[in-house]
Amino acid sequence: MKILNSKGEPITLTDREQKVAQVNQQLVNSLGYEIDITTLTTIMKKVTEQKFFQISPADYLPVRVGEGAWSQQLITYRSMFTGDEFEKGVIGMGSANSRLASADAAVDSVAVKVINWAKSIGWTLFDLQMAAKAGNWDIVTAKEKSRKKNWDLGIQAVAFLGLAGDTAVEGLLTLSGLSSTDTTTITEPISGMTTTELKTLCTLLIEKYRNNCARTAFPTHFIIPESDYNGLAAQASADFPIKSTLQVLEEMFQTITMNKGFKVLPLAYADAAYNKNFINVGTGKQCYVLLNYDEETLRMDIPVDYTNTLANSIDNFSFQNVGYGQFTGAKAYRPKEIYYLQY
Repeated sequence: MKILNSKGEPITLTDREQKVAQVNQQLVNSLGYEIDITTLTTIMKKVTEQKFFQISPADYLPVRVGEGAWSQQLITYRSMFTGDEFEKGVIGMGSANSRLASADAAVDSVAVKVINWAKSIGWTLFDLQMAAKAGNWDIVTAKEKSRKKNWDLGIQAVAFLGLAGDTAVEGLLTLSGLSSTDTTTITEPISGMTTTELKTLCTLLIEKYRNNCARTAFPTHFIIPESDYNGLAAQASADFPIKSTLQVLEEMFQTITMNKGFKVLPLAYADAAYNKNFINVGTGKQCYVLLNYDEETLRMDIPVDYTNTLANSIDNFSFQNVGYGQFTGAKAYRPKEIYYLQY
């Protein structure tokens, strides 16, 4: 095939241009730096990178980083008060008391499994030189970004759904030891509720949470499926279009809990269409969670945050380094302060 200029004349290449074209023409696969080019091809400076669904787990549950490094498990003690009723401490001054009533405390422990994680990346002088000829793509940086993204997305999935294939590592939506899941309060998307249904929901949510935890705490976060959250901007009442459904919910929670910082948060992992494909969930249900954002109630630990080793080589031709870290799943330490609703 001949390449012609604007006058229809064949374009001839110099020796240097021919060598560059031949080297670059070797780059022919679709996933790498081998790309079909001609002398009329320009490689743009800006590289378009792949995007992923990414959120911060710490916005949804407490995440503690750097404590308990290199452990196989983390032990958290829970202290509980024991003793007779308050009235047993009343002293009758007119009678002889041979023994006073007592107050005491008890302790138990919760163990959390620590997972070790490590992945390597490698490259050769051929990789470096060929990538350099392909343009401005830095193969080492690209490999490192890929591994770091693998860590970030993995920690994110574990935080909400647990570790695939290991039921001992739970996520925010797969916690064990909670009271039974409420399947009657929410039976349809909140965004699609009528004014009457929304009013009924507002009267039930806080009371059910308070009753579940023996009135020891108020919730601070209400986590709902993102597909439902995205419809909450619609007006709560067609007859009185003053406030959106989201505003009604937030004001209700903030007023009843006396907490102006109360948050209603969207979560894609809570959508049935998304979580049904994950091994540890498998329910395929819309998940809603009321919780108290407190380290003593719920926590995920990252004893060793993502860390790199220095790149090394035994022959100065092939190079390798390792990225590693440690993490746990989510764990409920006060399970009654976490309330599940599903439909």
